[in-house]
Amino acid sequence: MLEELETVLQQLADESRAVRTINLAGLSDLSRPQAAAVYAALAALSARRRQEVVATMAEQAEANVHLNFLAIMRECLNDADAGVRKTAIDGLWEDERPNLIAPLVRLLAEDPAVEVRAAAAISLARFALLGALGEIGEAYAERVEAAMRAAWFRADEAIEVRRRALEGLAYTDGEDINEIIETAYYHENDLMRQSALFAMGRTADRRWARYVLRELESHDPGMRYEAAAAAGELALNAAVKPLIRLLEDADSAVRETAALALGKIGGPAARRALEACLDSSDHRLAEAADEALDELIFNSEPLDAPLFDYRPGPRAVRLDEDEELEDEFDDEFADDEFADELAEDEFGDYSAEDDEDWSDEGEFDEESDWAEEEEGDDEDELEEDEAWSRWR
Repeated sequence: MLEELETVLQQLADESRAVRTINLAGLSDLSRPQAAAVYAALAALSARRRQEVVATMAEQAEANVHLNFLAIMRECLNDADAGVRKTAIDGLWEDERPNLIAPLVRLLAEDPAVEVRAAAAISLARFALLGALGEIGEAYAERVEAAMRAAWFRADEAIEVRRRALEGLAYTDGEDINEIIETAYYHENDLMRQSALFAMGRTADRRWARYVLRELESHDPGMRYEAAAAAGELALNAAVKPLIRLLEDADSAVRETAALALGKIGGPAARRALEACLDSSDHRLAEAADEALDELIFNSEPLDAPLFDYRPGPRAVRLDEDEELEDEFDDEFADDEFADELAEDEFGDYSAEDDEDWSDEGEFDEESDWAEEEEGDDEDELEEDEAWSRWR
């Protein structure tokens, strides 16, 4: 192990050699002391080299589930270079252990680089969701929410950081969250308004249907993109026809997002439109439509239905035949009066029945050092995490 580690460090020290040509497996599954020693060696390299190392570790870990570079990534959160710190935050996307919250909160509150604070806010949003799902302790969830609220209300905070904090706050149930989202929606900054739509989708609250449906017709492709995504998250049946029109949008990202949203909403009209996209010369749209159809079909099946009906013969026959799906969709989406009423002002007297006539237009090895306590009070764990955030 030590010999392999030394070999990797020697190769990394040769900055004339591309990091992507080096097998970084020797840096995987390090203990906390080993990670500290490795980081000390990496710190002697140029900032550009360190960024390349961290980015490559993230790529190799994504390609190989057996590689675990989280220990090194944590060390890099304290790097002198903002690019390294941001890349390390991005590389920790799969680390959902609550003891990561403290260093992220510190970075969001104190880091001098806007891009690092914004990345910390994005990463903390994962923990806001875990808190909403009850998968982390209440004290942790409260700390995450407090940090994002502080960023949102900080008068001199950069727009990029505030909007990322808003997106995370959408997972919380604060009494003023709707007011915060609406304030962002009417903000003068276009990116903030886009984040407001993103937040609307995350709330899963159909009170935002009118806003989302309106922005599907926006002149701004960024707003159309976010509105399409939010329509899918909110499962707005009234958005099906506008989304079908967006399949021919001038912006490729809008087209693809509209297809994915149709897959989330479902219905016979959405299905026919997606099937028509499968033969599109726009290969990315065709791929998005294929993915959307998979989700549409999966969501249409009864929860207790078997995936396959094994009948005599050389192959298994799927139960989701076309005619059966049409019947299921007709029943499932026969009435969605709530969304239809909300959409009436923007799109006329539309109802879901109109659809029928619509044409085809890794954990660490050294658990004693890293893993959080299985038992114990959340407040005690938070104090320990504070100590870890300042460790080194």
